[in-house]
Amino acid sequence: MTTALSEPLESTNPYENALHQLDIAARYLELDPGLHEILKHPERELTVHFPVKMDDGSIRIFTGYRVQHNLARGPSKGGIRFSPKTDLDEVRALAMWMTWKCAIVNIPFGGAKGGVVCDPKTLSIGELERLTRRYTSEISIVIGPDTDIPAPDMGTNAQIMAWVMDTYSMSCGRTVPAVVTGKPVSVGGSEGRNDATGRGIVVMAREALREYGRQLQGATVAIQGFGNVGSAAAKIFHQMGAKVVAVSDALGGIYNPNGLDIPALQECANRDGTLTTHTGGEKIGGKELLELEVDVLVPAAVENQITTENAGRIRAKIIVEGANGPTTPAADRILHQRGIFLVPDVLANAGGVVVSYFEWVQDLQFFFWQEEEVNAKMEAIMERAYRDVRSMARREDVDMRLAAYLIGVRRVADATTTRGIYP
Repeated sequence: MTTALSEPLESTNPYENALHQLDIAARYLELDPGLHEILKHPERELTVHFPVKMDDGSIRIFTGYRVQHNLARGPSKGGIRFSPKTDLDEVRALAMWMTWKCAIVNIPFGGAKGGVVCDPKTLSIGELERLTRRYTSEISIVIGPDTDIPAPDMGTNAQIMAWVMDTYSMSCGRTVPAVVTGKPVSVGGSEGRNDATGRGIVVMAREALREYGRQLQGATVAIQGFGNVGSAAAKIFHQMGAKVVAVSDALGGIYNPNGLDIPALQECANRDGTLTTHTGGEKIGGKELLELEVDVLVPAAVENQITTENAGRIRAKIIVEGANGPTTPAADRILHQRGIFLVPDVLANAGGVVVSYFEWVQDLQFFFWQEEEVNAKMEAIMERAYRDVRSMARREDVDMRLAAYLIGVRRVADATTTRGIYP
């Protein structure tokens, strides 16, 4: 069997890309057409338009979304992003990807996602809190610890999750920590959650390097994106002896072939709001960073960064996708034909949802684990999932993305079939 990346699609619409990836897996699995149709559509979509009082006394109307793609394997799980560019199709795609991601690492969740169209950088702390609380109250009819559990994503953080939890709890008249994950430890968050996605990426890079008889020690790494995921990955790569030679944020990047001082970069980014003011290397653009000759490339920014336009110029040996949907299906085909080993987003960045699952379990039990235990359990799940996907890729002679989809889609399809259609 050859790779299923025939009929490549070049689209900047993430939902179209997500549907295309599902179509390929469905053909390989020979899914029943009716079952395929079920998996193509989110189970629930909520769009809300809500007012927020701004600091100057004016009222602004914001638009928000919450999409639940699939509940066959358990309550839905997925982040909330605050972004001026988010829309319903993006949220749909992210919810679908989360469904496959949870199934691939075999945790009992379905996929969901939420978003608010806003630029959090332009809002004061007070405005951000009022927006978060009103959005939470609007979507509270579909979220809950047994139904749909949000988490942080682009533009949101632990503090925002604490506001979500508090707002939901006020409506219930009791504290409900399990309604959301990614909270501060002081209000029921889990040790290890903040770095979990970045740590999982490093684990995947370590496993992929072994395919080439290499170790993390001394491997060169470039990371596009220096938010929570990219900065955590950079820190852990650095701690484990890899040489991080380039990083970038939305304003630009820094490159030093001898390796960057990651702690100093993080201090700079925290101080100045950008790493571009750091003087420890030469300036480089985020697009240019993608084409550096490195052992490991981590696109950890936004969607549609590796396309047909630049896929032929990628020189990394291994790509570990930190962002959701950074590579278009058409670019996937080019990378596979060129022999570049890619660990797909639905596997590579699943460390965050694995530890979110741990946080949810701890909140339900009111019994908390030490960070070492959290990290060890997460790494064990990620390593097992990597082995499952790699075995599938070898057995079916397909790339890692399709192998991951064959596992994830099959598990969700089996759960859907076993439960049946009500009534």
